[in-house]
Amino acid sequence: MCKMKDVHFGIKDMNFTDYRGKMYVKLTDGRELIIPLSFFPDIKRMPVKERQKWMVLDDQYFTFENMTRVYSVLDLFKVA
Repeated sequence: MCKMKDVHFGIKDMNFTDYRGKMYVKLTDGRELIIPLSFFPDIKRMPVKERQKWMVLDDQYFTFENMTRVYSVLDLFKVA
């Protein structure tokens, strides 16, 4: 497992449909983030159906079925 040093929370759930133009992320420590997709242009350009094919890797990273880029949970905090 490749956990990031000094990071003690991860991604529990993600949603791209409840908030138009935004991504909702629930963290394992109970916090919830709502982030405009404009902060992640490559995700914003994805068709809505493709955004539903997200996956969490090692609890602290996420990507999508048809994407080579991998984001970390810390990337969410850089824009929030």
